[in-house]
Amino acid sequence: MAHLTAVIGCGNPNRSDDGVGPRVIELLRGRDLGPDVAIYDAGTDGMGVMYQARGCARLIIVDARAPEGDPGAVFEVPGDVLERPPNQSLNLHDFRWDHALFAGRKIYGDEFPADVTVLLVEAKSLDLGLGLSPEVGAAAKTVADRISQMCLK
Repeated sequence: MAHLTAVIGCGNPNRSDDGVGPRVIELLRGRDLGPDVAIYDAGTDGMGVMYQARGCARLIIVDARAPEGDPGAVFEVPGDVLERPPNQSLNLHDFRWDHALFAGRKIYGDEFPADVTVLLVEAKSLDLGLGLSPEVGAAAKTVADRISQMCLK
């Protein structure tokens, strides 16, 4: 039986603040979110997002967004605002979670969640390197708390 809610962290921890999605998933692993919630670290695998979301009623995605001068700012956006068709490419790395939302809905229809929320954390740096900036590290905790609230409603 599929979970009612899937929480998926996206990003590359080898690119500094791009690792915020996996960090949020790490923070959530120690919390009781209820029996109907599954959490996944999808890394940069957009296809994995699509496969894990199939059959769920609700999907929550966490990822970094490009730096624009307010590192650590958190944006909560409905998924349908961000979904877009994938580019024509043979490289699966070009297939991101925003493409997964579009393709999953087209491929799976009613088996794909209609209730999708994306939590984006503005990065300070997406350069090669390990570890989050202090601003994004603090935001990861805020996002984990927000997801806990969403799942325990």
